Amino acid sequence: MTPPTLTLDGKVVLVTGGGAGIGRAICLACAEAGAHVVVVAPGANGRETAQLATAMTPAMAVTADVTVADDVRRAVDEAIEQFGRLDAIVHNATSRHSSSVEAIDDIDDARFDDHVAVSLRGAYHCAIAGLDALRRTHGRFIVMTSPAGIEGSAARPAYSAVKGAVRGLVKSLALEWGPYDVTVVAVSPLAMTPAMEHAYAADPGLERRLNQLVPLGRMGDPVTDIAPVVRFLLEDGSHYITGQTIVVDGGRFTAL
Repeated sequence: MTPPTLTLDGKVVLVTGGGAGIGRAICLACAEAGAHVVVVAPGANGRETAQLATAMTPAMAVTADVTVADDVRRAVDEAIEQFGRLDAIVHNATSRHSSSVEAIDDIDDARFDDHVAVSLRGAYHCAIAGLDALRRTHGRFIVMTSPAGIEGSAARPAYSAVKGAVRGLVKSLALEWGPYDVTVVAVSPLAMTPAMEHAYAADPGLERRLNQLVPLGRMGDPVTDIAPVVRFLLEDGSHYITGQTIVVDGGRFTAL
């Protein structure tokens, strides 16, 4: 039996929400491993990520909104036109309201719908647009979820709802796509984000309190803690993992 290849050389990986934070870290980790990265983002920061990735391997940016099916289809088509194939999609994009603290009766229809549109419908759009290409390459589909989607959150009910829903989609697609040799996995990270940095600035004691809840004593780093796990899930050595939620949280949620 041929040993698994621990590299992404020549593979093409499309990452939504790749303009900043965990998404950017995933893009650069994949580029470092030799993948051609397609950075999908609605703003100019996607092009900035692509420029950083291009220093390591050919990459490109596509300005697109994952809530719009035609945008996602165009991103997939441009990736294939540019690089000739598509090996993986990482759906990392999430609502701009994801870090908002709110009770259920504080959320209006527009805000709830935005959570659904970006996280859940965005995953659906990626699945529909990418399936044919992923079947040809026996590819990977990864969707970012959250501990809030597994154990719930009194402070972020809409975010929790959609992140829980994407886990159901992942399990269903893993069952449906298994015969195509396409794996589908969710990743649940606990990591520093721009929103968390703002929260730390507003509440100087928050970092210490949160770190005390994590057995490893700190919040995860997108570059050193989260992105390498996603990269592994795109490598050949992870091919027998599908339908699972991989929790990367420093031991914070040991019952997940």
